[in-house]
Amino acid sequence: MSQNSERLSWTFEEVDSKLKDMMATIYNRVSTAAKTYGHEGDFVVGANIAGFEKVADAMLAQGNV
Repeated sequence: MSQNSERLSWTFEEVDSKLKDMMATIYNRVSTAAKTYGHEGDFVVGANIAGFEKVADAMLAQGNV
């Protein structure tokens, strides 16, 4: 989104690198969440838990809880 609004132009290599970093981060968060809560290897459960944790952390940071 910011790339378009700032009128930036990225090379294929830059986009690919950023995407790989994002995907690695997502994989690690999902995998860790699933393992932590006893569902190692279940990425659906891990993704749901990681998503809920992210929302809960944001709410706590804003003082909503």
